[in-house]
Amino acid sequence: MRTFSAIAGSAVFLVVAPGVVAGLMPWLLTDHYRKPQANVPGFVATGSILVIVAAAILLHAFARFALEGLGTPAPVAPTEKLVVGGIYRHVRNPMYVAVLAIILGQVLIFSSWPVLLYGLIAAAAMVSFVKLYEEPTLAQRYGEEYEAYRRAVPGWLPRLTPWRGQQSRPGIQ
Repeated sequence: MRTFSAIAGSAVFLVVAPGVVAGLMPWLLTDHYRKPQANVPGFVATGSILVIVAAAILLHAFARFALEGLGTPAPVAPTEKLVVGGIYRHVRNPMYVAVLAIILGQVLIFSSWPVLLYGLIAAAAMVSFVKLYEEPTLAQRYGEEYEAYRRAVPGWLPRLTPWRGQQSRPGIQ
């Protein structure tokens, strides 16, 4: 039952947080995606690939929270375990990185300065939230386990080789 609750809670949070930040706001800023697409060669294709890949990473990261951590990304329903498997072996903040990549992809698709400015504001808010709330909260909740993970895995620019210092559960990598 805990797994079902974690999946349901994560799905709701996916719609509420990234859905609004990376979906609704750029949609509004591009006049409901009616703004003409970029006429710079390669921008639309590159932006589209970025959105698709980032969306897949975002879904993977949300699934890790529900299945590995038995919780949600929402601060009101945190994970029972520190999530360090899958994409989290490469970067500590894959959800934020993915959301920002989705926004950047839309900047390219629409050559939109307002979406770029919005993305920069969103990035500043995310970095501030991570530094002021998430990192101290995780350090307090998981102690040395989190500190070892934090020392080994970068927060924003993924490492090329996966961190293998600590596996969460057998069968979930």
